[in-house]
Amino acid sequence: MHRVVFETMGCRLNQAETAVLQSRFLEKGYALADDPADADLFVLHTCTLTTQATRQCRRRLRQVMRKNPTACIAAIGCHAQTDAGELAQLEGVDYVVGTADKMRLAEIIPTPARQAEPVVLVGRMTPDAFAIDGAGCYPHHTRAHLKIQEGCDFVCAFCIIPRSRGRARSRSFDDLVREARTLAGFGHREIVLTGVNIGTYIEGGRTLVDVIDALERIDGVDRIRISSIEPTTIDAGVLDRMARGSKLCPYLHVPLQSGDDRTLGAMRRRYDSQSYRRFLRDAMDRVPGITFGTDVMVGFPGEDETAFERSCEVIREFPFVNVHVFGFSARPRTSAFGMAGTVPAREIQRRHDHLQRVAQAQVAASYQSMVGRTLRVLCERPASDGTRNGFSDEYVRVRIPGGDAVANEMVRVQIREIEISQKGGRVAAFGYIVEERETWRGQHEESVCVDRS
Repeated sequence: MHRVVFETMGCRLNQAETAVLQSRFLEKGYALADDPADADLFVLHTCTLTTQATRQCRRRLRQVMRKNPTACIAAIGCHAQTDAGELAQLEGVDYVVGTADKMRLAEIIPTPARQAEPVVLVGRMTPDAFAIDGAGCYPHHTRAHLKIQEGCDFVCAFCIIPRSRGRARSRSFDDLVREARTLAGFGHREIVLTGVNIGTYIEGGRTLVDVIDALERIDGVDRIRISSIEPTTIDAGVLDRMARGSKLCPYLHVPLQSGDDRTLGAMRRRYDSQSYRRFLRDAMDRVPGITFGTDVMVGFPGEDETAFERSCEVIREFPFVNVHVFGFSARPRTSAFGMAGTVPAREIQRRHDHLQRVAQAQVAASYQSMVGRTLRVLCERPASDGTRNGFSDEYVRVRIPGGDAVANEMVRVQIREIEISQKGGRVAAFGYIVEERETWRGQHEESVCVDRS
């Protein structure tokens, strides 16, 4: 039996695709291993969003080559699509497979073996609707990701994703519902909808709202969560379903990127700071208790101190429970590459660190507002200290004393206090179960994640 190790860099969409690939290799008789040293085949699902991400990919490939020089090594995904030649030059890389072909990896590699010359497959993506054979494999995970959309037509100035993933296209409606049913059968109680620009989903006249309605009718699915979604693509029906207390979680990850209008214009974003604020305020009025996540870029060309401070102001204004701060990275083949007004790397780092502190304070304040409330929490596996971790519907990380819950239980927890870790400033809410548990008795622990329908 061959052993394969998958590692995933980057976004939730990559994770969703890796999970499907894992199930396909299981169907071929492979065993999933944890340590690359034990692997016959090592697959790195790459990211190309920033120069740092591409460096991390190449560094990880070199580490695995040193650790296991006899393993067959494949680099797949976005970095493989945009920089195939660079990856093929790394000694020890046997396969470089881009976005268009990566889901065929189990066919491309009939048996894991070192190659005399790297096999490079970088095809063209088509804008057609697509289907995905099988279902994702998420062993011992309470939640599962469901890919519903691919590619993007927005072409923001800083973003290389349209080049790495192609034009926007949507998944067959019936096919995504089929996989969701399979994932529920595996015991996953939460489904996270993923894609590059999921608010633009349209297939056969159906939209994201129709996807949500269909998933709500599936037995075993208790929560539906939307991953990152552009503010200009959120249909009013999404907020309606959150407001009526359906399975759709009252949480939206809405990228800001900048709080400064001139910077947003240069980025080619499709909103200004005031329309972004109006949307979040409207969501708060319509969905009591809603929380938000966001992404903020610092150091975009031309961003001055005043523009940077405007980004900080927006973060201080809303109940964010998750803020991803990152520095501008000049990516070749994007319109921002070579723009005038370059911000020095040291200044980008200073702004990153400052905004990170602002974000941590705001997240802590949002968590503090939860003290005294009772939240519904889906429990995960126990932490090393014996406590149980889980996330609430509002995407609040909750810790529960050990022994009070088991993995994949849905419990109601009264929040007593918040904790802020000394390392990294991570915030967690701490509370005790106060209401009867809702226990799922499905196949979660026993499932081998292979769709045989």
